[in-house]
Amino acid sequence: MARTFAQEGASVFLMDADAQGLERKHQKIVQAAPGARVLCAQADVSDPALALQTLAHCVNELGGLDILANNAAMRNYSAAGQATAPEWHAIVGVNLVGITNYCHAAQPHLRSGRRGSIVNVSSSYAVKGCKGMALYDATKAAQLALTRSLACEEAVHGVRVNAVGPGSTLTDFHVGRAQKIGKSVEQLNAERKDTSLLGRWAPPEEIAWPILWMASSEGSFITGSTLVVDGGLHIV
Repeated sequence: MARTFAQEGASVFLMDADAQGLERKHQKIVQAAPGARVLCAQADVSDPALALQTLAHCVNELGGLDILANNAAMRNYSAAGQATAPEWHAIVGVNLVGITNYCHAAQPHLRSGRRGSIVNVSSSYAVKGCKGMALYDATKAAQLALTRSLACEEAVHGVRVNAVGPGSTLTDFHVGRAQKIGKSVEQLNAERKDTSLLGRWAPPEEIAWPILWMASSEGSFITGSTLVVDGGLHIV
């Protein structure tokens, strides 16, 4: 997603709790979009004070803020009936509170230009559900409700708020998780043949393009909406 924005001419400010991962992504983006301005900051999105500091640093370095894309997330595979309170607090802190921290920190900057845009990256499982994913699915569904409420609140300030619900996306997370248990990318692809109407994973670019479109002026009459980008997974 960050690479796609950079290739389209945006200055990009990346935030992640993983410093090494940030550096790897930074290098990949610079290689793919020579001349792009790409800055990074290590931050735990669940920390509201860090959100304020990070957004202030972003605006000072880049001169403003037009788009906020909330993509940070964590997973938990505990069954709903067995999940502990600390597990719930941890995932809500990142997947839901983390988004509100950055929306709050970004508000004055997005409002100042009266054309700001927020895109929250939810999941197709927010509208479908999946065994063993109750905590994740619940927080992703809550993101959709938050998106609608924020859209109602921010419209008067010229800020649009939308969500994208990705389906099976072949990210580094899934590849790395599979490799740890001895699975190849080919095996992963075979396992997803029946989990969507299109019968395959999406490369990350196929999720990034709709996010870019919803965030841009081409989506200027869209707010409070959720675009499910999952190859039809949610209706299977």
